[in-house]
Amino acid sequence: MTKDVSEKQQDKKIINKMFQHSWFLFSSFNMVKMQGYGYEYSMLPAIDEYYKNDPEGKRAAIERHSSFFNCTYETAPFIMGLNAAMEKENSRNPSFDPESINAIKAALMGPLSGIGDSIFWGTIRLIAAGIGIPLAMKGNILGPILFLLIYHIPSIFTRYKLLQVGYTSGEKFISNAFHSGLFELITNCATIVGLIMVGAMTASSVTIKTALKWNMAGTPLKLQDIFNSIMPGLLPLVLTLTIFILLRKKVKVIYLLFGVIILGIIGAFLGVF
Repeated sequence: MTKDVSEKQQDKKIINKMFQHSWFLFSSFNMVKMQGYGYEYSMLPAIDEYYKNDPEGKRAAIERHSSFFNCTYETAPFIMGLNAAMEKENSRNPSFDPESINAIKAALMGPLSGIGDSIFWGTIRLIAAGIGIPLAMKGNILGPILFLLIYHIPSIFTRYKLLQVGYTSGEKFISNAFHSGLFELITNCATIVGLIMVGAMTASSVTIKTALKWNMAGTPLKLQDIFNSIMPGLLPLVLTLTIFILLRKKVKVIYLLFGVIILGIIGAFLGVF
């Protein structure tokens, strides 16, 4: 697909604005949607442009990008660029499936977080600290300056290039995949991977065990061992599904948070947990 010069200039303008907005990815961070609102703010330049004559489409896009999101600061722009290209296609093609936008986002944020954390938090940050701290301990002003430069120059460059690559490659890829019929398969695979990521996060983040036990014919019997023999992680799964059902019933998050805290305190007091 050949694009004219004005469209290329418009794309570059959108990418630059999104890059400026992406500095605020961690703004309004909370434990419910994490970077969700910062991600929505980063996507606003693309949403404003593609849905400027479609108020309902703009509202749906803003709601779509206000959902849960959590990814390494440096690799998140790749997903932003890809999502911007998908929003562009969605605004032009009535048969485009908008559910695929969030499916791709959910599928990519986990793997890209793993790569980004390893490179930037596990490698570059340590190198920068290893060079900067000895100088700072001697009172040399170059210590903090070198730390900031060594870490942030690769960080800023990576963020801008990944945003650009995500947008340009995503646009071409989506166009080809959509016309070849491959896009439906990719959407289904992305949905499955996204659900696996959510399941893995639940299993690793939610911890709950019962301390209940009793004697049966002189043999101590622990209730947790029975649960583990049925299915490891059964209690965390039950708790997660209960919270999920209550959220679907529009119960406020703050009530659920206090409910879990009170349940934990009472359970610990009675010896259940």
